[in-house]
Amino acid sequence: MTQQLPQVPSTEPELVGVRNFRDVGGLPTSDGRRTRFGRLYRSGHLAHATESDIAFLSALGLHTIFDFRTPADIRMDGADAELPGVRHVNLPLSDPAEGVEFWKMVRSGDLGLLRSVMADGKGEERMKESYRLIIRERTGEHGRILRALAEDSVPALMHCAAGKDRAGLSIAIALLAVGVEWEAIEADYLKSGDPRQRYRVRHGDSSPAGTSPEVLELMAPLLDARPEYLRAAFDTVEEIWGTTERYLTEGLGIGPETRERLRDRLLVED
Repeated sequence: MTQQLPQVPSTEPELVGVRNFRDVGGLPTSDGRRTRFGRLYRSGHLAHATESDIAFLSALGLHTIFDFRTPADIRMDGADAELPGVRHVNLPLSDPAEGVEFWKMVRSGDLGLLRSVMADGKGEERMKESYRLIIRERTGEHGRILRALAEDSVPALMHCAAGKDRAGLSIAIALLAVGVEWEAIEADYLKSGDPRQRYRVRHGDSSPAGTSPEVLELMAPLLDARPEYLRAAFDTVEEIWGTTERYLTEGLGIGPETRERLRDRLLVED
């Protein structure tokens, strides 16, 4: 029997130790349907989840958590808090910051190093190239995610470190696969730019320089959710595969039957 899940927005408190959490429900598709509430969630990592956060997440009836962090990410922030009875799948995707060495540099508060890699548009270009790279090189992982969602993995939560880039792209691809309109995909992605929900960078330098206006400005491209980043990803889809259909079928190996199962699991009539 198909599990009956909510078709109205879930109550989403501002979780204490989990950033950028939300239900990806209510988004319109090109054929007049909407994404179901209670099926697909996104967030930042769960390593610092409090007892109240864990109680809330446990009550969602999750089947699978997809954790897109690398081993370096997990060493830096910690393993996810355990949710009893929920399958945890670690599926590392490319880190836009290129790993732990970059974050060591960021946390050192060394302005010279930060300027060398982030100033004069280099930070934004770094981010756009990381999105292009994920599209080009992570087709196997994204195909696996979509097949899992179509088979048995919902309700599902997808997260990376901040819940913005790797999770943001993976959510965007899932939404694209079920026909969600581009404007709605972009609007959901841009919610991750809310300053209250951003990943917290812990600086090793406790002096004011660690949070100076210049450091914050240099770090902005890394912490922002910018439409240019998502557009860079989907421009890459068009450059390599030509159309969304070819990307899904040839790039990700997702055929019509799998897409129909995805729609059945993730969509509801408007």
